[in-house]
Amino acid sequence: MHGKKRLAITLGAVVAPLLAVCLPANSASAHGYINSPPSRQAQCAQGTVSCGAIKYEPQSVEGPKGLRSCSGGNAGFAELDNDSKGWKYTQVSRTTSFNWRLTARHATSTWEYYVGGSKIAQFNDGGARPGETVTHQVNFGGLSGKQKVLAIWNIADTPNAFYACVDVDIR
Repeated sequence: MHGKKRLAITLGAVVAPLLAVCLPANSASAHGYINSPPSRQAQCAQGTVSCGAIKYEPQSVEGPKGLRSCSGGNAGFAELDNDSKGWKYTQVSRTTSFNWRLTARHATSTWEYYVGGSKIAQFNDGGARPGETVTHQVNFGGLSGKQKVLAIWNIADTPNAFYACVDVDIR
């Protein structure tokens, strides 16, 4: 082998692994949704409500941080924003466990819960990588009756978050 060719092969063998380690991780490596009480995308996946593509990938409702929509601003999942689609309400108590199922785990900054545009709970993970399931106890305070909860999983090292809406009937 000639010297230049050997040098090129050697450099390629050294540089390629370094690039793979140094390049930023793809945001698509993190996925998750609330499966209990069933979120809108869980209802789609379970066939409780007739839905489009979200039925096959309930864990993929990802969008830029700071949004306040069930679809995470993803046009392909816009049906999640439709409050008149026939979503089933789950009866819950004033303090309820929300269980996230994470199909790919990613460093987490915060988990946020909103009702009617007001934040009712926040949990700070400080950049920790969660397990395959995460459970939060959310206290609804004085809220009662049928409510839509917007839950947001803010990823620590990307500009994105994952979104889930859960329709509850607080008793």
